[in-house]
Amino acid sequence: MPISHYELKVSGMTCGHCEKAVDKAIHQVDPQAVVTIDRSAGKVRIESSQPRQTLAQAIVAQGYAVAD
Repeated sequence: MPISHYELKVSGMTCGHCEKAVDKAIHQVDPQAVVTIDRSAGKVRIESSQPRQTLAQAIVAQGYAVAD
């Protein structure tokens, strides 16, 4: 599958634990994903073969909001 690059606007991340929860959620969907989190900006950059919606749903399932 081709690798896509996404930048998701994620709200609700307030600490390092939040970052780890988001990172873990993404890696459960795609263990090969490359994830970069900028908590202060509320941005999560992802390189993944999974669809954006699948990744966003994994983050939302952890209790965070993802903007469209």
